[in-house]
Amino acid sequence: MRLVVVAAGLSSPSSTRLLADRLAAATLDHVNAEVEVVELRDLATEIAQHLVTGFPAARLAAALDTVAAADGLIAVTPVFSASYSGLFKSFFDLIDKDALTGKPLLAGATGGTARHSLVTEHALRPLFTYLRALVLPTAVYAASEDWGEEGLAHRIARAGTELARFMTSTGTEATGSSPGPGRVPAPATAPDVDTTAAIAPRSLHGAITSVDPTDGFGAGLIPFEQRLAALSRFSGGARTRPSAHS
Repeated sequence: MRLVVVAAGLSSPSSTRLLADRLAAATLDHVNAEVEVVELRDLATEIAQHLVTGFPAARLAAALDTVAAADGLIAVTPVFSASYSGLFKSFFDLIDKDALTGKPLLAGATGGTARHSLVTEHALRPLFTYLRALVLPTAVYAASEDWGEEGLAHRIARAGTELARFMTSTGTEATGSSPGPGRVPAPATAPDVDTTAAIAPRSLHGAITSVDPTDGFGAGLIPFEQRLAALSRFSGGARTRPSAHS
């Protein structure tokens, strides 16, 4: 199983790379995988040349192939002008339109202020939803003041757990192996491409209200039809309300 990390930090050391590494470590707490890191800073010249010529250099072609072959992706960008960086966007502009279809993807971003914390929702999530990746419910933003805070550590751990669960494609019964202590058991079946719609916050098919492993994945999935039926009780002449015990 391959976990690919795409980091778009420009400095060295980089808070963007640090967040990417911590997200990868949190994922590896729950699944066995080989980690490969794609540092976009090292590919900046090749990315610019490919945009102009239409032909990737060998090193960039290898990076694109690595992303396409991933079982799970972590993509982290610094915030530039309230959005992802140009280098980050340029790299994913070069990805084949079908390469990310159905792949679980954990999005992350770093910035100097908490005011940009919604960049993961108004910039990263639409980008990867357009590429038909399976964007996880939890995205992680780290402002400068977040480092060392318990809240960031909690978000990283939760996001890593989600990615591990989606990366696992077969049940332990099928493989005859045990997940081992501390590992997240595999679901009986792999989440298919349509699951993307089910976990999107603005989906009409449902919304995950809990992905706590103690609840069991999907325990909080509320079908749209059920929510519509509940809403309909408030419409019409009677406008009935559910009882306290319903």
